[in-house]
Amino acid sequence: MSAGLTAVERGARAVAGDPVRVAIVGATGYVGAELIRLLALHPNVTITGLVGRERKGDPIAHIHPHLATRDLRVFDHVPDDAEAVFLALPHGAVAARIGEFLDRGQTVIDLGPDFRFRDAADYLTWYHADHPRPELLPGAVYGLPELHRRELAAMGTHPGAIVGSPGCYATTTILALAPLARAGLIGDLVVDAKSGVSGAGRDPKADLHFGEVNESVRAYGMFTHRHIGEIEQELAGQSPTPDANPGARGIDFLPHLVPMTRGILSACHVRPTRPVTQQELDDIYAAAYADEAFVSVVNHAPATKHVLGSNEFRVWCRTDERTGRILAIGVLDNLVKGAAGQAIQAFNVVHGLPEPAGLLQLPLAP
Repeated sequence: MSAGLTAVERGARAVAGDPVRVAIVGATGYVGAELIRLLALHPNVTITGLVGRERKGDPIAHIHPHLATRDLRVFDHVPDDAEAVFLALPHGAVAARIGEFLDRGQTVIDLGPDFRFRDAADYLTWYHADHPRPELLPGAVYGLPELHRRELAAMGTHPGAIVGSPGCYATTTILALAPLARAGLIGDLVVDAKSGVSGAGRDPKADLHFGEVNESVRAYGMFTHRHIGEIEQELAGQSPTPDANPGARGIDFLPHLVPMTRGILSACHVRPTRPVTQQELDDIYAAAYADEAFVSVVNHAPATKHVLGSNEFRVWCRTDERTGRILAIGVLDNLVKGAAGQAIQAFNVVHGLPEPAGLLQLPLAP
């Protein structure tokens, strides 16, 4: 392993022909499978290790048959030569092991929640446990490149980079609302969100059986969904002043499980702090996302199918002249832009690589 090199130095070496060596921990789940699918074709990366609990060299074809053409095996340990580690693990697992990765000089991309919050008190609030390594939180960066590109790039110039990759609901909702937050327009906010069943992971659960999910829509996590904390944190960070956007503090967020495999749609109902015209909204969103490779501001309300299998995020925003409210709708694929793709996007920024590298897949249809 190239001990002592920063992420940016490893990225420069990769562009010259010696790819960054990455390991994927949690490779047996849905997000792990997406990381393999995308990183296997990344021009500046080689997968040096796949890790799963109690795995002893199991062929990837036995776990993810759709990846059978990749000659990869899953073991129960991270190889020493890995230079960056993607971790798709439950809360608490990464923070408990973070020391071993930092001691090896590995860049850490945590797709779980352990390094999403800046304040350890928020972790206690939403995960009901003390953070195992609170001293590391100030140095970690929330891995949403559209909001934190500069911080991610700066982190890559120093050893010990930690990326806290955002949650899927949080990504959808934050990107749908960030332009309004920057304008101080969120007076009151209700978010009605819907997700496919893959967001609940691959482990078998009784309430996720076909007979339970099919032909049914179910609300869950009322008042307590853990992504609320991320949304409030990030919208506060976009506010022009601490008192702006009163509706972004204590938001009403209601998620639903719907009978589809992939996708998230967040419908964000905003009572603005002042009257606003459609032209002003169009200008705000155009200015916010004009240069973003993976964000499209669209003219018709988007559907989850429009982004299936891609790293794209699409947003539509309209003012209701009758009520004066604003409706912003965002959609993404929860396993790509909501998880694996976004993590790779942040990895690219941290390593000084082209941000779209490995992520240029077009959406699938039908």
